[in-house]
Amino acid sequence: MENQRTSLVFVLLLLLSASTAFAQLKTDFYKNTCPNVESLVRSAVRQKFQQTFVTAPATLRLFFHDCFVRGCDASMLLSSPNRNAAKDHPDNLSLAGDGFDTVVKAKTAVDRDAKCRNKVSCADILALATREVVAMTGGPFYPVELGRRDGRISTLASVQHQLPGEGFNLDQLNTMFARRGLSQTDMIALSGAHTLGFSHCNRVSKRLYNFSPKSRVDPSLNRQYVAQLKQMCPLRVDPRIAINMDPTTPNTFDNAYFKNLQQGKGLFVSDQVLFTDSRSRNTVNFFASNNDAFKQAFATAMTKLGRVGVLTGNRGEIRIDCTRPN
Repeated sequence: MENQRTSLVFVLLLLLSASTAFAQLKTDFYKNTCPNVESLVRSAVRQKFQQTFVTAPATLRLFFHDCFVRGCDASMLLSSPNRNAAKDHPDNLSLAGDGFDTVVKAKTAVDRDAKCRNKVSCADILALATREVVAMTGGPFYPVELGRRDGRISTLASVQHQLPGEGFNLDQLNTMFARRGLSQTDMIALSGAHTLGFSHCNRVSKRLYNFSPKSRVDPSLNRQYVAQLKQMCPLRVDPRIAINMDPTTPNTFDNAYFKNLQQGKGLFVSDQVLFTDSRSRNTVNFFASNNDAFKQAFATAMTKLGRVGVLTGNRGEIRIDCTRPN
């Protein structure tokens, strides 16, 4: 009984500290120290985006991975000379370099302003840069809460079992997102980020060639889509070949992802399950029929995601170089 009480108190303290931390986040956090932080980040991100479209999905995915592992503290940006930082974990090796480069370039632009130098955290710059790439590709422009501080720790071990797998079912997805204070609707809206970006052949080959003893091909996949994927990913192809997550409008942030799910064109099992499972199907249908509702739900979910495990006040630090602790 005593043990139960102790663990309950611990969980309550954890929740309390999380809620007080995000209560210290505010959209005008830098109004006195770096009032033009948003426009500085915006112009740096726009410049990078004009060089390569990959900037958008890479930055968005980096933010998601950072927040899911240790909370939104930019620990995913830390490098380790002996390759044992979070970014070196197999689950993170596919994070495109352009996402990291976007944050570094935006940080340089912010620190070039004498008033702002070493005042703005890498975690906040990543959150702002993510909002910019979402808006630049046609997604919602939402207010970003600021005031996060940067973590000092980044380990391989901290990544283990913290990121959703491409083979997850609805219960596994809901459990993982609920642990971070995110609802099923938030999870479905955030999955809609797969309207941008790409994956690789090795992530889908099982669904095409070796799904189960009963069926070589995943029966939930659209037949024409299977033929298309097999053309792009023949057996024994280079596993690093890239394939779009959204086969219809891969460069536009829109609700096509949900329309694709209705047709059996979800690239991962964890995408398609949102439609095949009756508990989540209504939300998929709603977002497929209403792009504005999807964008609004996505903006709400991103705000909640941006509060996960944040360091505020005097916890953490304001990193001078985003790739290493001070």
